[in-house]
Amino acid sequence: MIYGGDGLARLPADEKGRGKAVFVPFVLPGEKVEADVTEQKAGFARAHADKIIEASSHRIEPGCPHFARCGGCHYQHTSYEHQLAIKKEILRESLKRTAKIELSADIQVHPSPPWNYRNRSRLQVQTAPEFRAGYFRFASHKLMPIEQCPISSPLINRGITALWQSGRAGQIPKGVGEVEFFANSDDTQLLIEVSTSSDSRRAELRAWGETFRESTTEIAGVIVFRDNATAREPEKLLTVGADHLVYQTQRAAYRVSAGSFFQTNRHLTDELVKIVTENQNGKLALDLYAGVGLFSTALSGDFHHIVSVESSQTSTADLTYNLHSKEEAIQATTEEYLSGKKTGRSRTGAVLPHRTHQPDLAVVDPPRFGLGERVARMLTTLGAPRVIYVSCDPVTLSRDLVTLMAGGYRIEQVHLVDLFPQSYHLESVVHLVR
Repeated sequence: MIYGGDGLARLPADEKGRGKAVFVPFVLPGEKVEADVTEQKAGFARAHADKIIEASSHRIEPGCPHFARCGGCHYQHTSYEHQLAIKKEILRESLKRTAKIELSADIQVHPSPPWNYRNRSRLQVQTAPEFRAGYFRFASHKLMPIEQCPISSPLINRGITALWQSGRAGQIPKGVGEVEFFANSDDTQLLIEVSTSSDSRRAELRAWGETFRESTTEIAGVIVFRDNATAREPEKLLTVGADHLVYQTQRAAYRVSAGSFFQTNRHLTDELVKIVTENQNGKLALDLYAGVGLFSTALSGDFHHIVSVESSQTSTADLTYNLHSKEEAIQATTEEYLSGKKTGRSRTGAVLPHRTHQPDLAVVDPPRFGLGERVARMLTTLGAPRVIYVSCDPVTLSRDLVTLMAGGYRIEQVHLVDLFPQSYHLESVVHLVR
């Protein structure tokens, strides 16, 4: 199995040598399958398994009737224990192949309940010629209608039911393209984020938002955004009810506004925070790509000062609200901050430490494309004796580790935190020391 959900097979060898790699979805290691090649590229091919001739002992019946047609899940055809084994091997192989890392210690695996774990789910919406809502079909941008999602929380599923009832009643205005559900930690409140292509029906959108909010008692607020391809963040058009939820964890309560990033697994948030922050202390910590301050707030009791850097305006507003007095939020990209272009001031007016002050700890939690070579090099120049890298992509993680390890860091711990059961996505945490 390879990262992305496919199984790797090969075409027969030819005059050019070893046979071309073939990527086949919804298979398992060791299976014999009958497959048709659907796409030929210069260096690889894609195929579709038409028949399982010899099935793996790990193969099971999927838990969702839409599996293999819906693009959201990739591993429902195997047991959860086997999913974890697959992901562990993919992470290990990626580190070895890209970063040439032979781990001296075992990867620590942190499992999740395999179903109803998501606290955030985004549905595509079609209002004409008939209402439909769902996810994209596998390997396409065509709509796959779904009325229940077994990896989403029970409250989100009730919200999906309410959305279909509203759509079938013809209440949803034209132009609505996406509806995202975000549930709080105990699954008792929902925030609804709506994306529309136009604000020409603002009054109509508000009227529907009020009706939809009243349809389900747990809906705290409906927030409508207008898509804007040229802006860094969508424009907020209107709010009905609350524009944020309070997300309670073991360490703190966080304000999370519509449009802000927050971890999506409602069962493993505390476990992830513990892995990142436990036994960390010192004078100065940097939290880069800080979001709403999930790690910053947890670190505040063990550091004299925290500097948290976040590029999103919406998330930075929540970050500032959530931080304690000895912490400061800086709205900037990590590259801007590390290059010295952006600094900040504490709430007492004192100039905050920036890259000329060596931190005791740097936490990085970049988006899927990772740090990139420039930021990774800046991080090595910064000289923090400890770096904790939270990654949602083992490929970009492995690439960045090449630069960090060339700069003098070595791996102390590797954790696989399964925030995304049933899918190929995997979260990892790497502790680096110098």
